[in-house]
Amino acid sequence: MRRPPDKSRQKAFGKSPNVIYCIERPVAGTSGCWLATARKEDYKTGVIDYIQKGGLLMWPILVCSIISIAVFAERLFYFHRATIHVGEFLKGLSNLIRRRNFAEGLHESAGTPGPVARVIHAAIIRHDAPRAELRDIVQEAAQLEVPKLERFLPVLATIAFLAPLLGLLGTVAGMIDAFATIASSGGYATVTELAGGVYKSLLTTAAGLVVATPTFVAYSYLSSRVNNMVHDMERAGIEIVHMLTESRPISGIISFQQPNETARELEARPDL
Repeated sequence: MRRPPDKSRQKAFGKSPNVIYCIERPVAGTSGCWLATARKEDYKTGVIDYIQKGGLLMWPILVCSIISIAVFAERLFYFHRATIHVGEFLKGLSNLIRRRNFAEGLHESAGTPGPVARVIHAAIIRHDAPRAELRDIVQEAAQLEVPKLERFLPVLATIAFLAPLLGLLGTVAGMIDAFATIASSGGYATVTELAGGVYKSLLTTAAGLVVATPTFVAYSYLSSRVNNMVHDMERAGIEIVHMLTESRPISGIISFQQPNETARELEARPDL
C-alpha cells in the first residue's frame, strides 16, 4: 500500500532553495527511494549557459555559426554592389557603340562594378575582332568571373553538412557520460545524474541543427544569386557582341573594288 506523504518532509523540502523535486520509486529487490535534487542555477536558459553545459563540442559549433554569419554577410554585400540593371546599362552603351564612341564605352564599363560590366569591358576592348572571336572573348571573361561569384560558398556547404555531425557527436558523448555514471554507481544512479548526460546530448544536437538549418538556407539563396548573375553575364555577352558587329561600317564593296582598280592601273602602264 502506498505510504501517505509526510507533511513534515514536504515542508522541509519546500523551504530548501536547492531542491526542485523528490521522486520516490520502488526498485525490485531493494528498499528505499530515489531522491533527485538539483540546484535551479544548474539549468539556466541563457545562451552562455547552454554553451557551457553543452560541453566541449559546443565550441566548434559556435565557431561554425560565426563563420557562417560572416560569410553570408560578406556575400550579401558583394552581390549588392555587383548587381546592376542589365537592360538599362546595355541601353546606355548601345548609343555609344552606335556612334562608335568606344572610348566612352570603355570608361562607362570600367567605372561600373560587377562581373557583367567586366565582361562587356573585355568585349569593347577587342571591338574590331571578328564575331566568332568576340563570342570566345565574352565566354572566357564570364568563366573567369564565376569563381569570384562562388567564393566562400563551399564553406557554407561544409558548415551545413558538418554542424549536424558535430551535434550528433555531442549526443554520443553525452550518452556515454550518462551510461558511465550508471556503471560507476554499480548500476544505480539518481535521475539528476542521468539527466546531466541526456541534457548535454540534447543541447549539442539542438545547437548543430540550429546552425545547419539557416546555413543551408543561406547557401541555397546565394547559389540562386550566382545563377542569376551568370544568366545576366550570358545575356550581356550576347547583346554586346551583336552591338559591336552591327556598328561596323559596310566595307565589302570597297574591298571588292580594290583589286579591279589595281588591275586597271597595271594595264594602263605601257612599260608592262
